[in-house]
Amino acid sequence: MQTRVAVMSIIVEDPDSVEKLNALLHSFGEHIIGRMGIPYRKRGINIIAIALDAPQDTISTLAGKIGGLRGISVKTAYSSVISQEES
Repeated sequence: MQTRVAVMSIIVEDPDSVEKLNALLHSFGEHIIGRMGIPYRKRGINIIAIALDAPQDTISTLAGKIGGLRGISVKTAYSSVISQEES
């Protein structure tokens, strides 16, 4: 199975969606390398960066589910680093 390294940028504008976002991130936890969250109180938003190492379809699935949450924006940047991992 091929995996890719990617960074997902998430902006949370609706605090009511945070619980659903955290549940999604927890369910994909085995693919998450690290997570950084920055509360930007002046603007009333939260900025989150997620580093992942996962199959591309898994990364796309997570981004799609996050993007479907109300008040949350997501963008993904993929590195050219692709690894072959045993299943």
